[in-house]
Amino acid sequence: MELRSHQVTRGAERAPNRSLFYAMGYTEEELSRPLVGVVSAHSEIVPGHIHLDKIAEAVKAGIRMAGGTPILVPAIGVCDGIAMGHDGMRYSLASRELIADSVETMANAHCFDALVLVPNCDKIVPGMIMGAARINIPSIVASGGPMLAGKVGEREVSLSVLFEAAGARKANLIDDAELAEFENNSCPGCGSCSGMYTANSMNCLSEAIGLALPGNGTVPAVHSQRIQLAKKSGMKIMELLEKNIRPRDILTPDAFRNALCAEMALGCSTNSVLHLLAIAHEAQVKLDLELINEISNLVPNLCHLAPAGEAHIQDLNEAGGISAVYSELVKKGFINTDVITATGATLGENLRGAYNRKPQIIRPIENPYSENGGIAILWGNIAKDGCVVKRSAVAPEMMTHTGPARVFDSEEDAIEVIYGGGINPGDVVVIRYEGPKGGPGMREMLNPTSALAGMKLDKEVALITDGRFSGASRGASIGHVSPEAAEGGNIALIRENDLIEIDIPSNSINVKVSDEELDQRRKSFTPKEPVVKTGWLARYSRLAGSANTGAVMI
Repeated sequence: MELRSHQVTRGAERAPNRSLFYAMGYTEEELSRPLVGVVSAHSEIVPGHIHLDKIAEAVKAGIRMAGGTPILVPAIGVCDGIAMGHDGMRYSLASRELIADSVETMANAHCFDALVLVPNCDKIVPGMIMGAARINIPSIVASGGPMLAGKVGEREVSLSVLFEAAGARKANLIDDAELAEFENNSCPGCGSCSGMYTANSMNCLSEAIGLALPGNGTVPAVHSQRIQLAKKSGMKIMELLEKNIRPRDILTPDAFRNALCAEMALGCSTNSVLHLLAIAHEAQVKLDLELINEISNLVPNLCHLAPAGEAHIQDLNEAGGISAVYSELVKKGFINTDVITATGATLGENLRGAYNRKPQIIRPIENPYSENGGIAILWGNIAKDGCVVKRSAVAPEMMTHTGPARVFDSEEDAIEVIYGGGINPGDVVVIRYEGPKGGPGMREMLNPTSALAGMKLDKEVALITDGRFSGASRGASIGHVSPEAAEGGNIALIRENDLIEIDIPSNSINVKVSDEELDQRRKSFTPKEPVVKTGWLARYSRLAGSANTGAVMI
């Protein structure tokens, strides 16, 4: 078989190339085999990545067992939890593009024949997949796995509970000792934070879309099965290479539709909408918000995992994981089981023997939490190109809401007023100039939403932003408003105390101001000066596309 790596390993003219491999200790025997890049985001700053050295070593062992030569290369990764609530969060979403670029760079510069992607947390999973889809060589995802839930007293908890506890402390609802109890016990060890936040959403969806082996989304980081899965992924990549099964063979329109069905059933993070749009862009598949809403209106929500409920990813794993979710969805014909997957077999073949082991965790499709999906897209004069809400994490009483706008031009301005007790029941908090361009970087608003929840206002106050939300956010948190304020979107024209009408069941969001009045306001509108004018974030600000198309650099 002719391999890409032959460009650096075969022929007399490649003697200088080979000499550099020999300088690193590679042997002739190793260079005679396919060269497989193992792209690892291991670091000592991300709890979801602190153990990825062990995952990568297991992947390498699998590659060697199957006759390949593994070559470890690095990728960066931002911990969204540590970056939260300050300027560091501006780098999070934008880093996705850097990660995709680095995968393309390392794979093409060194002529790798195939890739095993070893991510775990928020932007790293989609960033690596975007890079693999772009270069389209055989690739498989082998994630690090979710963190186990923490425990405070008899209650299982996760990071979202801690953020809310911080809000409760600011409101003097708990004391320092109680806050310390949450602080010291919410995150018990390595892995991606234990709820259905962005990291676990994307790890589950990488499996659902077919780019990872069964179990990738749910097997806990500390279980031995995770190491076994990594070894199997290393072995499997050699089969994918032999069969020449590439990312775009897997990332078909039907596969995206399957993944969206899984997303709705699981109640994934709103960030997954951004990332699936971005991956589709790189895979050259048409995907838009209209299709997402179409599927949302068809597919029921079967899971209430944190922050929507008290269960965690470890519980989903015990229930049978993504395969069990699919076993429910196929009952009503929502899933195309003929699609090819990273196993080298079809999804239907992968699902043989799969069943729902815990109906209390994955509701049977005959008895869902709701008849529509966990994510909803809203449109209206505030968001002519759409916005996103995690419907499964919204209290019933907030599914429709009308209230006065409380307008802020940054997260910092909003959080100061929230912590100061300046937000009243019924208010609609509007945070703008936090979009891809205006932020720049589309910061997550976990601190404001958690503060509101901690102050017991999440069932009385809505929050709207052209920024993003963490998967840990709950309540009527409506993000990705497009067009964003920095591009002259109508969110920039909202004034203090304008009435805002939210109707999630009807997929609508509007400011109760006439078109004529908005036109008048636009005549005097001047966008804010960019917050960041230097460094690569300034470049991202200039080149970032709209949230409704994935906020990819264009």
